[in-house]
Amino acid sequence: MNGPCDGGTWIARWSRHPRSVGRARLGLRKALAGWGLSGIEHSAALVLSELVTNAVRHGSAAPGRQIETRCARTPGGGLRIEVHDTGDGRPWPARPGPDAEGGRGLWLVGELADRWGVESRLGPGKYVWAELSVPPETYP
Repeated sequence: MNGPCDGGTWIARWSRHPRSVGRARLGLRKALAGWGLSGIEHSAALVLSELVTNAVRHGSAAPGRQIETRCARTPGGGLRIEVHDTGDGRPWPARPGPDAEGGRGLWLVGELADRWGVESRLGPGKYVWAELSVPPETYP
């Protein structure tokens, strides 16, 4: 698994390549299984996929820079997902027409997550985050 997964945090770095989306999803699934949080695997993997896809397509990474994912269990039984990139642009939910083939990613994140947002980083770029609640019966 790319990056450390100790306690309740998983951090990994990825190139700006479409293959990184599936690799990030697989890494998250392994982390969730290790934390006993398989009950939110589908929603969490979908949220992470959408955020990494946006970073790959629309973020920017200077040479030597990568996309970073951070996923952590939160106190009170939840999961926080962050995707960091060095791009200056701020994502916003689009309103695609019914025949559009894309543009629904952040809308989907908003539907699956309890809350989400975009924050500036101390260095270049930003991070997009989402928090998901975990039903009490799935939290160890």
